[in-house]
Amino acid sequence: MSAAAWQAPPQALRGVRVLDFSHVIAGPFATFQLARMGAEVIKVERPGGGDVMRRSGSGAHAFTALNAGKQARAIDLATPPGRAEALDLARQADLMVDNYRPGVLERHGLGYEQVKAINPRIVYCAISGYGRSDPALAARGAYDHVVQGLTGMAMLAGQECDPPIKVGFPVIDAATGLVGALAMMAALRERDQTGHGSFLDVSMWASALQLMYPFACDVLSTGQEIARVGNKGFSGSPAADMFACRDGWLALGANTPQHIAALMQVLGVDPQRYAPLLDSGSGKGPAFARARNPAAFRELLAEQLAGHPAAELEQRLNDAGVPAARVRSLREFTQQAVDTGLLQPLVLGAGEERAVTPGLGWRVAR
Repeated sequence: MSAAAWQAPPQALRGVRVLDFSHVIAGPFATFQLARMGAEVIKVERPGGGDVMRRSGSGAHAFTALNAGKQARAIDLATPPGRAEALDLARQADLMVDNYRPGVLERHGLGYEQVKAINPRIVYCAISGYGRSDPALAARGAYDHVVQGLTGMAMLAGQECDPPIKVGFPVIDAATGLVGALAMMAALRERDQTGHGSFLDVSMWASALQLMYPFACDVLSTGQEIARVGNKGFSGSPAADMFACRDGWLALGANTPQHIAALMQVLGVDPQRYAPLLDSGSGKGPAFARARNPAAFRELLAEQLAGHPAAELEQRLNDAGVPAARVRSLREFTQQAVDTGLLQPLVLGAGEERAVTPGLGWRVAR
């Protein structure tokens, strides 16, 4: 389908009003998703400072990327006029987002029960680190890397005997925003059917488990720990790993025996050299490849890959049906994606506040 056929996200939330008490990443990212889909989002900030992202070391574009399309409103909740103004906005809202530490908005008369009393149809989404179900944890503050440590994510990265290794970007913050947006969309749809509002408890720890969903299901089902796999693919194939090439690194996904055969043919390796190192399998149909001697197989494969250019191998292997990609930086990938038309960036704001973003992550064709 041509690039011209793709259109902006549907304005499915046109007419929906969102009262947004959120800051930093998770809450603002959730309401940004809603704003991009047509919702009217009123972002409430404290006078004289507002969202800390306005002063981010990354520059003004960091705030724009999370808050473009919203109406900013400075309201001092510590004053009676400010509280009255906020309550009036809550009375007219369809959705309300509370991304402050649990208890903050309650002290200002803006908790769920207080807002529900004046607006029974409100969908109230509370986004926090630990959620509201455990009073002993609810008041704790949280940051992305702290929750990565809490939930086991940092212990899944790296190899056995490595120290904990966090994902190199605020993955849980972003995921919590996406989970929050999805929850609010579902709650709005339910309200359309029942006429009743609801309270949504969205936490960073629960979002982390969604990101680790297959592994979380595994440990819950078996009660066993997950082995750390480092840079290896999750299939367990000895040819699903990252390897050094002549001019960089190659992420290789040769998961099946058929993949490995095609890989070795591209590299010109005689089957008699590598076949004895592999498990012949059960013969019961397609399965992931396994090695009888993983260290020896990896050494052989690493030796063969080391002399080849990564970019050339990426093309040749994919042509042969073997998933592979030269390892790139984020800057290199996004620039290439823009140049080829794969990515059509969304530009928000102007001047110093101009932000170029990857959009919502999905497209619509009509």
